Amino acid sequence: MTQMITKAAFSKGLQIHWASIVADIILAAMVIGPPAAPFLAVSRLPILPGIANIIYFMGSHVCPQPEMALSLASPFLMAVCMRCYGTVTGLLLTRLLLAATGTRGFYWLHQYGWSGAAWGSILMMAYPLELAAEVLGWWSFNNYTVTVSGLITGLAWGLFTMPLLHPQKSRP
Repeated sequence: MTQMITKAAFSKGLQIHWASIVADIILAAMVIGPPAAPFLAVSRLPILPGIANIIYFMGSHVCPQPEMALSLASPFLMAVCMRCYGTVTGLLLTRLLLAATGTRGFYWLHQYGWSGAAWGSILMMAYPLELAAEVLGWWSFNNYTVTVSGLITGLAWGLFTMPLLHPQKSRP
């Protein structure tokens, strides 16, 4: 039995793509961490508020407006605003789409080369353009608006990079 498992684990059929594993771990942390941080912060267990502080520290360095985040466990906010979490949601959706369909589909932008990169870049501008419009006073912060702009950015980013981060064997 052990010999069979060892043979299967080291055979050419089982290929571990370390970039794929690392990307999935990072994505899982980005999906779970921000909404978990407020609940960890209010916990009475000694180590959990410390973990929340680490999540808040990381969120404050990637999110341009962490003070605009949702209040999930008052007085503590999510670690990032909904624009950033919308981006993470878009990445998660594209990862799930890749798992379900593989790279078969017209929507995977990497297959179009530089023009796919250009379209991805244009769509990724939804986040910074919406943020700039808010900073310039063209409209005020609205969770629905910022979530949609983040989601568009995350979808574009994911539609271009997910097949590159998660290479798959050709399916018949």
